[in-house]
Amino acid sequence: MLEPAYQADVVIVGAGVAGLSAAHRLTSQGVTVAVLEAAPCVGGRMSTEKVDGFRLDRIGQLLSTAYPELRLAPGLDGLVLRPFAPGVLLHGDGRHHRVDAPAGARSARGALHAVRALASAPRGMPGPRLVAASRRAASRRATFRVLPGQGTASRAARATAPLGGAVDQARLGAALSRYSTVPVERLLARPELPAGQALAARGLPARTIDGFLRPLLAALLCDPALTTSSRCADLALRAFAGGRLCVPEGGAETLPELLAQTLPAGTVHTGVRVTSVATTSVTTAEHGEIRCRAVLLATDARAAAELLPGLRVPDFHPVAVVHHTTEEPPRTGTALLLDADRGGPVAHTAVISEVDPSRAPSGRALISSTVLGTPPADLETAVRTHLARLYGIPTHRWETLAVHHTPEAVPAMPAPHDLRRPVRLLAGLYVCGDHRDTSTVQGALHSAHRAATAILKDLGASGSMHRADPTPTAQAA
Repeated sequence: MLEPAYQADVVIVGAGVAGLSAAHRLTSQGVTVAVLEAAPCVGGRMSTEKVDGFRLDRIGQLLSTAYPELRLAPGLDGLVLRPFAPGVLLHGDGRHHRVDAPAGARSARGALHAVRALASAPRGMPGPRLVAASRRAASRRATFRVLPGQGTASRAARATAPLGGAVDQARLGAALSRYSTVPVERLLARPELPAGQALAARGLPARTIDGFLRPLLAALLCDPALTTSSRCADLALRAFAGGRLCVPEGGAETLPELLAQTLPAGTVHTGVRVTSVATTSVTTAEHGEIRCRAVLLATDARAAAELLPGLRVPDFHPVAVVHHTTEEPPRTGTALLLDADRGGPVAHTAVISEVDPSRAPSGRALISSTVLGTPPADLETAVRTHLARLYGIPTHRWETLAVHHTPEAVPAMPAPHDLRRPVRLLAGLYVCGDHRDTSTVQGALHSAHRAATAILKDLGASGSMHRADPTPTAQAA
């Protein structure tokens, strides 16, 4: 319980990953911090519901092992990330198509060798031998392979759908390879367009964009229309090409919980609702005024604008997550399955208990599926029908565990988008969150990094600046 006279150098409003990460950076420099959270627990949108031994994420944003802030942010040393299988699994034209990660690819020639190996492989060649042949031909470069699935498509269709022909696949492989190594500064210097227009302007075939890049970027950015800034999309593709998609072990909430647990005792206060902010104090509904030397707003965009009406509120991408369980899981292993055909409401799905076994009790499989945009009225039925086609097995006996719909799940980033919106509003008042950078966990953590740096610079921090009573200053004439 906060005492009415409690003071700190910095008061942080909001205990999501941005606020908690900023608190770590400040306390590590000897600055006293109070983190105030209106909810009964930390985490904000990174929350996980527990149901009968299952751990069910409400939004389930994907992380990447290539996110720099997951390595740099203090307090995350104990974070365990569970990776998906390399690349993704595409469902298109009634079959599954594996798109492997670049794995160090450096040239279009290497990718072309890979797809030639696939196109020339004997019809009856077993899957493992086919994979080995393509990998040898590609010298460990990007590969695209067709996996056993439903349908009676011809051999030529199986070799190309949904990525186009061999040359198209080679160009895609080379593009992904370049993304993994190009400096961020070069990506941000490119002309900015809506992502869909930018991809087409770069000469990528429409089939490659619609069959692979659109479903992939929809999964990464929650924007199937590809209206997101091309610079934000480029950063997402760079992370995909340079790392592995992953989720936190135990659910999304483990990341903010770890940050909170590793802060000094008494730093985080839940159930405290802030009603107004100033440069040297915050007012709470429960504890009155709390004096400080600086205030950092680390709430979501709408809550921040309610406290500071001049802040812009972005549009948002709605997200719904449907969780099912069954005794016999689909045979997709740890792959992230995308729908290249967009034949139903599900954008991507995975047997998440194969990726992270801690999310389901023994003997049960957990399938988590994401729907982007406004969900249909018959969401659960439509999702179950779509999943039957995606996985190629009956789903009518699957048990629905939960349906989580979040209308304001992810801030939109249409072009033009400022990836480094100011975090310093004026001396003593700062703001951070995924609405100030990119709408990802990396963006939230990076904005916290920038805000903490600005606060330390303004306060001249070289140790604790806590004072029982701030020094009076002369009134302006």
